[in-house]
Amino acid sequence: MFLRKLPGVSASGMGLRLSQKFVFLVFLSGLVTLCFGALFFLPDSARLKRIFLSGAETQTLEAATLAKEGIRKSDKSHDSFRDLTPGKGDPGALGKPSKADKSGDKNPEEHNLPKGPPQKIRQTVGAGREDRGGDTEPSERGAYQYDYDKFRACLKKPTLGANRGKPSDPQSQARRAKVKEVFRTKVLELGEKLLPAFNTPTGIPRGIINLGSGLSWSWGWASAGSSILAEFGTLHLEFVHLSEVSGNPTYKEKVMNIRKFLNKIEKPHGLYPNFLSPVSGNWVQHHVSIGGLGDSFYEYLIKSYLMSAKKDEEAKKMYYDALEAIETNLVQKSPGGLTYIAEWRGGILDHKMGHLACFSGGMIAIGAADGELQKRKHYMDLAAEITHTCHESYARSDTKLGPEAFRFDGGAEATATRLSDRYYILRPEVVESYMYMWRLTHDPKYREWGWEAIQALEKYCRVDAGFSGIRDVYSTTPNYDNMQQSFFLAETLKYLYLLFSDDDLLPLEDWIFNTEAHPLPVVRHSCMQGENKTHQRQKH
Repeated sequence: MFLRKLPGVSASGMGLRLSQKFVFLVFLSGLVTLCFGALFFLPDSARLKRIFLSGAETQTLEAATLAKEGIRKSDKSHDSFRDLTPGKGDPGALGKPSKADKSGDKNPEEHNLPKGPPQKIRQTVGAGREDRGGDTEPSERGAYQYDYDKFRACLKKPTLGANRGKPSDPQSQARRAKVKEVFRTKVLELGEKLLPAFNTPTGIPRGIINLGSGLSWSWGWASAGSSILAEFGTLHLEFVHLSEVSGNPTYKEKVMNIRKFLNKIEKPHGLYPNFLSPVSGNWVQHHVSIGGLGDSFYEYLIKSYLMSAKKDEEAKKMYYDALEAIETNLVQKSPGGLTYIAEWRGGILDHKMGHLACFSGGMIAIGAADGELQKRKHYMDLAAEITHTCHESYARSDTKLGPEAFRFDGGAEATATRLSDRYYILRPEVVESYMYMWRLTHDPKYREWGWEAIQALEKYCRVDAGFSGIRDVYSTTPNYDNMQQSFFLAETLKYLYLLFSDDDLLPLEDWIFNTEAHPLPVVRHSCMQGENKTHQRQKH
């Protein structure tokens, strides 16, 4: 009937001219828009929306509706509401150690968290990003913050008990010790299963082992079946500790044999190349790097000395000899005055420094006090200069996060010149050096630099499910790689947390961090031997 009233419409209703069809379509579009607009934007339309939305979208809608109602109800008590959850960017909130990082007692703060679903307000990935990570403190950015101090003050008894929960009766003590033993037995079992990897003509272990069969082999990409310096050279701390807790000297003997072998073979210019054949004992390539493939070997030399309560003179000598070779052959100064550690390929320098090599600022710092007297200040200066260069790699990017590798050639200084080097995967090495430099100098700039890193992580890496790496640190529009690396929790956040903590939290005098930031105790045999006598005197 409607069509028949329009001029130029045939009796069949199908003879609309082009202009009339256009008018009709405009009218129809407006009608549809009006209907759906009323459906979705008028109040109390949530039930109607369920007709058109999928199940997942319906849940999102209901959550959004509840959030809006909650916000309206809380307008009158906004200040108290804001105090209930951790603020984003708060170093204390960021740095809470994850459960996966601990083999013993949990963090007391974890015990104190209230049970039930967490109360949290979060923006979506793309919403309000410009408001996150600015120069303001966390409490000034609108997120409410849980007051842990007030919560702990409300507890009626100490979380860990007066004596860490130790029962008074001997039977319960024995049974409690038996439970604690799913840990000691398992670590010894794992240690035993790793030992067949050392069954080579040189005693240098291969890189991969089948824990079931005991068969071991080298990485397929490693030249001529070689083992990797940063792998076989990064066992010492853990295997020495394993011998300490088990009373079995085999583990320590295995890693000491590696050291003895490395001591007796020739080293080009005093440097340790990254690839070594576990069969022939020859260096396979003359590629030297303080970054990937080589890094933690040098770290474990100085840390082995420190972990032995400064008794391991062999480790000390190897470390300072290697450091001298590094300074002579690899340490460079850019035209702009930046100190960096280049890579060495068969006698030719590659003027590149990887993010992984940025741990070396902290490494040199923790060993400075035990070097020759006339070199101690020089070592601290060198540590500070390298840490400054690594900070520059962050400061010169648009996101204030550092690239995977940065160069010092072709006019570039502390910037990535290749697309393949522009990514950041939440690596810890730069903030690791900040933490050590803060502990040893208390120069406030290291905490400021750490805070810059936290703000950048919040602004460019934080997503709804956690934190993600980004593919280009020189773009302020993040392109996420959708991966949160395990070392982000084990190392990056831990070092940042320690950076903003007092020095007596895991003091460096008593604890050594392995290459994954897990603390191992300094071994003081003289103290341990006198422990029983001390306890006897205390009883009397």
